[in-house]
Amino acid sequence: MSAAPAPGAVPPSDGDRDSGSAVDPSPTVGPSPSDSADAVAAATRGLHGLSAELTARVPQLLEAMRSVGTGPELHFTLDRICETAAELADARYAAIGVVSEGGEGLSDFVHHGVDEETVTRIGRLPDGHHGLLGALIHEPDPLRLVDLADDPRACGLPAHHPPMRTFLGVPIRVQGEIFGNLYLAEKRGGAEFNDYDLNMVRVLATEAGIAIGNARLYESARQRERWIDGSVAVTTALLSGGDAEEALQVVAEQARHLSGSAAGLVLLPAEEGGMEIVAVSSDRPSQALGVIIPAESEIIAELLAGAAVFVDDLATDPRVLTRVAHDYGPAMMLPLQSDGRVLGTLVTPRARGARPFTETERTLAAQFASQAALALMMAEAQRDRERLAVYEDRDRIARDLHDLVIQRLFATGMMLESAQRRSVVPEVRVGVGKAVDELDVTIQEIRTAIFALQQGPAEAPSGLRTRVLREINMAAVPLGFKPTHHFVGAVDSLVGELTAKNLIAALREALSNAFRHARAARIDVIVDATVALPDGRRGVRLTVADDGVGIPEGGRRSGLKNLKRRAESLGGDSWYGQGMGEDGGGTTVVWEGPH
Repeated sequence: MSAAPAPGAVPPSDGDRDSGSAVDPSPTVGPSPSDSADAVAAATRGLHGLSAELTARVPQLLEAMRSVGTGPELHFTLDRICETAAELADARYAAIGVVSEGGEGLSDFVHHGVDEETVTRIGRLPDGHHGLLGALIHEPDPLRLVDLADDPRACGLPAHHPPMRTFLGVPIRVQGEIFGNLYLAEKRGGAEFNDYDLNMVRVLATEAGIAIGNARLYESARQRERWIDGSVAVTTALLSGGDAEEALQVVAEQARHLSGSAAGLVLLPAEEGGMEIVAVSSDRPSQALGVIIPAESEIIAELLAGAAVFVDDLATDPRVLTRVAHDYGPAMMLPLQSDGRVLGTLVTPRARGARPFTETERTLAAQFASQAALALMMAEAQRDRERLAVYEDRDRIARDLHDLVIQRLFATGMMLESAQRRSVVPEVRVGVGKAVDELDVTIQEIRTAIFALQQGPAEAPSGLRTRVLREINMAAVPLGFKPTHHFVGAVDSLVGELTAKNLIAALREALSNAFRHARAARIDVIVDATVALPDGRRGVRLTVADDGVGIPEGGRRSGLKNLKRRAESLGGDSWYGQGMGEDGGGTTVVWEGPH
């Protein structure tokens, strides 16, 4: 058995031995076709005058060079290169280790020849931080070994790894920079990798660099296209005039999908300081909605100052002051700022142990956040204009109710009282008296509605009972009647602020749906603060029942989905069923959460 060359040494080819020179270093690959042709010509220079064995393998090499560039996607290209290299050198195993952006390890490892069951038993793939693969990252030169175990840099194979003895490693360069290394192991028949194999694989590596460069450009273009489409979707959602919370949910979902993260979160400044999580998109149930990150957090201070924050591991970063982060690893935290104003924060964390975000991903995400912030600001201005128009309309309605309707009702009441005094029929006197009493009740309800119309959002009282009544009185104006209500338990003292805030939002959504879709003549609202949740905790239940037309088959249910998402974020639930109309007509919406 021949001795292996020194680690990192380049074995000479037959064509160069007469002159005593070493094999030419792997050429750099430029982006232009002429550069590519020069690189391949330089790599194949040693093929002239070689033996009949190598000459016979040239068609196989040409076919291999053609096949490596048959797919535009990067991972498909890497798989194809591994398979082709193994066939070309008659090797049992092949792999490509992709060097990370920082050059300190491997960001990806594509392999061929090892079945998935064995890969699962081996466990974690090589990361390139130590051993022979790590050494090849820092010394990107061709390497041929007779026995892996004899190299002092080798640290042994992990458990369940198939045995490997002979080894051939060749660097892959893309546009002059090291992309990674192509590894071959276990030449079939127990033979060693020879000079022919080395030259063939080096030519293939040169062509692979060209193919990888093209695949990278294609993937980069696709990636940018996806981020642009995501920005368009967010802008459309924010400016569509729909629910603001639904639009923020679109921002979180798009950011999670585009960045390949485990979750997407949108945070807005909280009234008491810090930032509150107002929208969550996750591939698993999350209780992050409504959580407030305190202002004492260093990260929150940086975000509110308009700086982006990138974290390698959320679970272990000492600056993170919330339990929500314990399940996540690398994360991007991007301020949603426009025109120097920070509107909120977009957070996209990946699972623990996942790869960190690349510079390209960070740049694209930052651009996405800027576009989302601009759309947020435009949507906010649009909502302000709409809110101003609503307030002006409410003032006009309140004035009309006070100046016209109540005055006419007073006049009608006085006419009825006069008729009652003149009537000599007892039944008529009693009937007119009841009518006058009904008019008095109606006048009181109209005055309550006027007060609600004239009350701004900043004047909303803090008690849950009062807030529920306010929502009911507000709904009475567009409905044309006042929903009945019933409270069970000490709702003001038992129900916490977070649950109360979400319950009011759920009540507003249910009453809005009843007004827009139900065509109901009666609505009952029940708030019960004495219920027991399925998990045994004490909670509050909101029930809104009507006698309307019910929910049609195939109708939109986005509002009901919002209710369920709100409840689940608190550890509760929401559902709907038959209403209180005849034969179960109408709809009953139930929302519950813990105190």
